Amino acid sequence: MWFFARDPVRDFPFELIPEPAEGSPPGLWALHRGRKKATGSPVSIFVYDVKPGADEQTQVAKAAFKRLKTLRHPNILAYIDGLETDKCLHIVTEAVTPLGMYLKAQVEAGGLKELELSWGLHQIVKALSFLVNDCSLIHNNVCMAAVFVDRAGEWKLGGLDYMYSAQGDGGGPPHKGFPELEQYDPPEVADGSGRAIGEKWSADMWRLGCLIWEVFNGPLQRASALRNPGKIPKSLVPHYCELVGANPKVRPNPAHFLQNCRAPGGFMNNRFVETNLFLEEIQIKEPAEKQKFFQELSKSLDAFPEDFCRHKVLPQLLTAFEFGSAGAVVLTPLFKVGKFLSAEEYQQKIIPVVVKMFSSTDRAMRIRLLQQMEQFIQYLDEPTVNSQIFPHVVHGFLDTNPAIREQTVKSMLLLAPKLNEANLNVELMKHFARLQAKDDQGPIRCNTTVCLGKIGSYLSANTRHRVLTSAFSRATKDPFAPSRVAGVLGFAATHNLYSMSDCAHKILPVLCSLTMDPEKSVRDQTFKAIRSFLSKLESVSDDPTQLAEVEKDVHAASSPGMGGAAASWAGWAVTGVSSLTSKLIRAHPTAAPAETNAPQRPMPEGHWETQEEDRDTAEDGSSADKWDDEDWGSLEQEATSVLAQQDEWSTGGQAGRAGQAANTDHKSPDSDWSNWEAEGSWEQGWQEPSAPEPPPEGTRLASEYNWGAPEPSDKGDPFAGLTTRREMGAQLRLDSWGDHNWEALDTDRQAKAELARKKREERRREMEAKRAERKVAKGPMKLGARKLD
Repeated sequence: MWFFARDPVRDFPFELIPEPAEGSPPGLWALHRGRKKATGSPVSIFVYDVKPGADEQTQVAKAAFKRLKTLRHPNILAYIDGLETDKCLHIVTEAVTPLGMYLKAQVEAGGLKELELSWGLHQIVKALSFLVNDCSLIHNNVCMAAVFVDRAGEWKLGGLDYMYSAQGDGGGPPHKGFPELEQYDPPEVADGSGRAIGEKWSADMWRLGCLIWEVFNGPLQRASALRNPGKIPKSLVPHYCELVGANPKVRPNPAHFLQNCRAPGGFMNNRFVETNLFLEEIQIKEPAEKQKFFQELSKSLDAFPEDFCRHKVLPQLLTAFEFGSAGAVVLTPLFKVGKFLSAEEYQQKIIPVVVKMFSSTDRAMRIRLLQQMEQFIQYLDEPTVNSQIFPHVVHGFLDTNPAIREQTVKSMLLLAPKLNEANLNVELMKHFARLQAKDDQGPIRCNTTVCLGKIGSYLSANTRHRVLTSAFSRATKDPFAPSRVAGVLGFAATHNLYSMSDCAHKILPVLCSLTMDPEKSVRDQTFKAIRSFLSKLESVSDDPTQLAEVEKDVHAASSPGMGGAAASWAGWAVTGVSSLTSKLIRAHPTAAPAETNAPQRPMPEGHWETQEEDRDTAEDGSSADKWDDEDWGSLEQEATSVLAQQDEWSTGGQAGRAGQAANTDHKSPDSDWSNWEAEGSWEQGWQEPSAPEPPPEGTRLASEYNWGAPEPSDKGDPFAGLTTRREMGAQLRLDSWGDHNWEALDTDRQAKAELARKKREERRREMEAKRAERKVAKGPMKLGARKLD
């Protein structure tokens, strides 16, 4: 029986992608691109081939294998898997590119920004601080060849081949044997003066200075070139000079170097570094801090690298929505980052989140989804729209907040091409009919009409014939002037969808009634539309053979191209999903008076409510729906101003009287009318205000009482002098009032009191006479009357 040994390389779960190793940095390892066999995900594979007679190098490679496997830090090259055989060593890491190749590619593409370089150097210094301060290890190989860049643009420290312990328990530093690497050794090491001079981090900080010089100026040919900073930014030059100083004792600790560069005005004190630091600690941040961060993130994304947004920001946004409480604030940066994705990536990463968001009950999230639908609608397929998105969106038509209803209407411009027969021709038309007829907000009724005109070409022939003429005719009777304009433009935009018979018998009579509209803008559009329809009728009258050509779209199936020319001729105020409401209200500042002064046209029962009912509905909705904390745009503010103008123009109307009646202790109308009848005629209400009703007869006035004062004597009233002096002062201060006799006021008051007493006495006598008449009256006793003895 034969036994075959298993090949460990063939059983290894990762495989090399055949390519030349020209991108490998100098050193023991050759870098290859690879992939995982099971999933095909990309990786990087470092390969060391064991050669006879190179035992020292093999031991260095095995030590590096062990170091990389045990060291875990976000800024150190991430170890995934490894393979060790007698012939080779394989180290599998995350997919990376050598820093030299990465910088060369970026220069060819336009160059790296200082923001990216500042964060990259920040990561390398942070890794050195971890090794020196936390692990007491000396890297001993900091250079361009030891730094790698992942797909997100993050710099990773590798090249752990020549690492040794700072405590001296593992022996001295290994011999490198590569001149390309030895040129980065500090002077105290190169001249053999010993490594004990200076601090334990001194040598690595010198090499860090060499790395900084190469990043900004290119490959380092000789150590003397370090004296000239070259293209190193001015804010970094003082700290760079500390690194390459001849005295190793003054070279700063990596942690102190980071602190100095992060000071105000420092090279690493910028928005990009702050954003990265926050993302690294986002899991331990407070919810309020996360909310503020995501709100400010959108403003900075334009200045950030594309790879960073795709591979670092996007995963954090998705995690914050999936497992955090970020809510609607992640939407704006999420869609902004989505622009950098391919169509396939968008379908895999963004669309599942969007579909889940539509089912949320958070109203802020719903309205932001509707506002930004234009950014992701192209990636949604029809089954997803009809089964998972539209059923949730239609709830916005019934929302009590006007802003959500408005955004829901405008979103139909984007959803209509993807809706099926039932949702478009039945469900959507039902909601549009209700909004156009009964919504209390004029701009929303106007937007509904505009949207119907824009999506008319997507409707089926039967629905077009049944809905369009009726809907636009109803809009022309709207008290809101822009809605009447929208109705006229709706007819013009869909003119090719009507038969000649409908044009003559249904549309033109409606348009002709608008030629006397109070608003000139309505009349102007009406005359244009009438001329358009008349020209069509006239052309068919002159040549009846054109009838079939003119009516070719009437019974045609729905098509997105129909009505395009008419829509452009009509000059729609809406482009895409831009806000129509604010434009219309600003363009028609007299819309509120126009509503008040517009002639009352006959309307179907239940279609249009009175303005007072609309205002009551709006007030009820605003009070029940606590949305004052959100900024929903100009809709509520402008609608409120329109209603306020209506109230001002209708002074003395029923609304004003209703408001007065509402503040009279909620009395019933019957009691109010009975009170008016008892008080007398309307003339009494407009007389001069009378004096307060005097007390009953026999009651002495307060001035007639003697409040315990002594009887009058010959000494006179001690307060009389005060009255005299007050009268004299008044005479001295005579002004435009003239020489009025102010003492007559008391006389007038007494006269009015006497007149009121006489009227009261006459009224008492009249009541006694009426009682006497009832006592002598014959016949059955009235209900409620008192039985007489």
